[in-house]
Amino acid sequence: MAATVLRSEKAVQMSLYLVRAFVQMREQISSNLGVLKRLAEIDKKLLEHDVVLREVVERLSPLLNPEPEDDSKKPKIGYHRGNR
Repeated sequence: MAATVLRSEKAVQMSLYLVRAFVQMREQISSNLGVLKRLAEIDKKLLEHDVVLREVVERLSPLLNPEPEDDSKKPKIGYHRGNR
C-alpha cells in the first residue's frame, strides 16, 4: 500500500518484501499444520498401543511372577527313609 501512496522505488521494494514475507509465513503455517496433524495421529496410535501393551503385561504377569509353590504337597522323588 505504501508503494501506491509514495510512488518511489524504495516503497515498491518494501511492499514486495512485505508480500513475500506474508506468503512465506502462510506456507510455514500450512506446513506446520500438516506436521501437527501427523503428530496428533501418532499420539492417538501411541495411546491405543499403550492400552494394548498394558493388557498384555497384565496377562503375562502371572506367568512371569508365579506364586511360590508349597513344597509339602509335592510327592518326594527318590529314596527316602520311610518309603519302604
